[in-house]
Amino acid sequence: MPKISEKGKRMPESPIRKLVPYADKAKERGVKVYHLNIGQPDIPTPAIAMQAVRNYDPKVVAYSHSAGIPSYRKKLTKYYAKQDIHITADDIIIGAGASEAILFAMGSCMDNGDEVIIPEPFYANYNGFAVNAGVTVKPIPSSIETGFALPPIEDFEKAITPRTKAIMICNPNNPTGYLYSKEELEILKEIVLKYDLFLFSDEVYREFCYDGLKHYSVMHLDGLDQHVVLIDSVSKRYSACGVRIGAMISKNKEVMKTALKFAQARLSPPTFGQVAAEAAIDVPDVYFDEVLKEYDTRRNVVVEYINKMEGAFCPNPKGAFYVVAKLPIDDSDKFCQWLLENFNYNNETVMLSSATGFYATKGKGMNEVRISYVLNVEDLKGAMKCLDEALKVYPGRK
Repeated sequence: MPKISEKGKRMPESPIRKLVPYADKAKERGVKVYHLNIGQPDIPTPAIAMQAVRNYDPKVVAYSHSAGIPSYRKKLTKYYAKQDIHITADDIIIGAGASEAILFAMGSCMDNGDEVIIPEPFYANYNGFAVNAGVTVKPIPSSIETGFALPPIEDFEKAITPRTKAIMICNPNNPTGYLYSKEELEILKEIVLKYDLFLFSDEVYREFCYDGLKHYSVMHLDGLDQHVVLIDSVSKRYSACGVRIGAMISKNKEVMKTALKFAQARLSPPTFGQVAAEAAIDVPDVYFDEVLKEYDTRRNVVVEYINKMEGAFCPNPKGAFYVVAKLPIDDSDKFCQWLLENFNYNNETVMLSSATGFYATKGKGMNEVRISYVLNVEDLKGAMKCLDEALKVYPGRK
């Protein structure tokens, strides 16, 4: 019998999705499951985007340009100009979500065996993208005690080797919700220039910043045009995860010329998704004001409830819609599965993501979980009550 590839064996399971079969079985038993495991917003997708797809009526749904529909890319430059990011349509390649954009970036900037430094915990699929691209992730730890702030510059320098080609961040961060400051990004700029590295910045949660704080992009850093690759997506911004539209953005012409070859190899990004995404750019600012207010309320509910639970701790995130919480448990993988297999409170339970899958370092995250506060406030309160009751009876409580 033929054997699967070594790459396939190294490809990690998604900590976000691997427990779906257990959730399905719980539902079959009649248990209500609160889904806090996945960053799937429940906010309605803007009507203007939905209507654009309904009105799109070509005789043939043809391939688009490999870099994306030109009118969409031109319109995107106006969106970024409002963010004080000044680019041209040629600086943008549209991908099937930020996922494909990251693969294009890694493939264009890195060779097999090259290393990318990423503060951990980090978005779990970065591990999978790295395996796919033949790249090695070099993690450096951030700490829940500091709210997962940027690690010291010394930690970055210790991790740099002759194979290091890039540093990658997510800002605001998934899974921690940490929002990097201008001062922290200036530190990264110093390292990137000193060691002549690329800086990949995943900024898909740009609109979700709390407590009056503003997002500061790596594209705002002077002198880094040839080093920065920006990753973006419409999934969270417009609550449109299923349209699968993201972007890779850089002013480095050689990088973009190379990335276009990867884009050509997969032919073109989804047409209907681009139609929806182009229309969504016209969503008024009041949409984001209302969405941000709702997520701010949800964040406060989750943080307050968890910090009242005996033995639990949750920092107050400043962005995105996630928290990483420390719980009094022995093994977060076991705990998350136990919640679905063996626990219910008034015939309800909660689905979480074990934080272990958001680390590259084995053994990290054993007493941590990621929670996505993407449900309405009443459901979040119900989920937090389930979690509180579960911690009281969990056999592996510490």
